[in-house]
Amino acid sequence: MVRQLLISRSKTTTAAAPDPQVTVAKRTNRTWGFGTAVLPARESAGAYPEGWLFVARRTKGVWTAAFEGESAFANMASKASILSGEERRVFGVDRSRTEAGLDRRTGLRLPWALGQTWRLTGGPHPMSGGPLSSIDLSGGDGRVLAARGGLAYTMCSSGTGWMRVIHDRGYATDYYHLSGNIKASGKQVQEGDFLGNIGNDVTCGGSSTGAHVHFSLRYNNKYVPIDRYGVGKWTIRQEGAAYGGYALHGSTRVNVGGGLYNYGKLGFRQGIVDTNGGTKLNRRKGPGTGYAVAGTTADGATVDIACSANGTAQTGRYGYTTKMWNKLTDGSWISDAFLWTGRSDPVNGWCP
Repeated sequence: MVRQLLISRSKTTTAAAPDPQVTVAKRTNRTWGFGTAVLPARESAGAYPEGWLFVARRTKGVWTAAFEGESAFANMASKASILSGEERRVFGVDRSRTEAGLDRRTGLRLPWALGQTWRLTGGPHPMSGGPLSSIDLSGGDGRVLAARGGLAYTMCSSGTGWMRVIHDRGYATDYYHLSGNIKASGKQVQEGDFLGNIGNDVTCGGSSTGAHVHFSLRYNNKYVPIDRYGVGKWTIRQEGAAYGGYALHGSTRVNVGGGLYNYGKLGFRQGIVDTNGGTKLNRRKGPGTGYAVAGTTADGATVDIACSANGTAQTGRYGYTTKMWNKLTDGSWISDAFLWTGRSDPVNGWCP
C-alpha cells in the first residue's frame, strides 16, 4: 500500500528512477504501522532521492497510510499507539498548510565538533530536485554530529547513508552520503550526538565525489531554500548557480572551498555583530547616535539582547535600514542594522 503511494508520487517528482524503498519499523503491529518511504534517484550527478516518514492504520481489515507533510499524517500520528509520546507530540501538529516565515533563526550549530574548521565544498544546491536547501561540508575528524537535538531516523532501506533528525519549531535536518551511520527509528538525540562519518554512500541514489556530508534544511516537512538562514553563527548565502554562494559570520565572508569554524549555535535572544566592513562597532548609552558611546564591540562578536526600542535610523548590509535598536544585557545599545539576529523585529520584546 505504501509502495503504491510512492509509485503515484514518482509520476510527479523529479527524483523518479529505481524501485521505491519502503522500510517498516519493527514496532509495527496489526493495527498501526510506521516507517520510511524513499524514492531513490538515478546514480548520476544532479539526481537526488526523496524520502518521507509514514504512518499507517488498519481499520476493518483495510490499511490507510499518510506521509510527512500531509494533514492525515498529523491526525494519524497523534493517535498512533506505537509512536513514542514525543513522536506523537511532534508529528501531531498539522504543518501541511504553513509556510516558512521571516524568522531565519534555526537554533542549529554546524554538524561537527565545536572548535573545528571544515570546508564548505558546495554552496546551496538541491535535495530531491527542489529548492536550494543543501550545502556540502567536509574535513576535520570527519565525524558528523546532530546540529540540534531531536528525533533521528535512518531513511534508506539499506540502513546506511541518509539520516533525518526532526527538531523543534518545525525544523528538520538531513545528512546524506554518510558512512558508518547510526541506525535509528525515533531515537532521541542531543545536539552534538554522533550520527555518522562523512562518506560517499549513494544507497538511495545520486552521486558523490570526495567524502562529505550533504546537509539539508527542512521546515514544516519540506525542503526550504537555505539562503539567509543561520547555521552555527554563519549565515548561508546563495549566489549565482547551484553549488555557488558563500557564508557570512559578521563581515567575514567564506566562499566555496573555504573553511567554516564551528562557533556553536546562536541563541534565540542573541545576535552577531556585522559592521558591514569588519571595523569595531560603537555601543551607545541609548537607542540612537545622539547618545554617548558606551564602548565598542568587535565585528563577529555574539551579544545578548535584553529588549528593543526605536531610535535613529541606520543602514547596514544589503541596504537594510531600520530605526530599531537593541538594548544589550550590559545596558548598552546597538542598532539592529549592524546585528544579525535572523529577524527584523525584536527577538526579546520591546523595552518597557
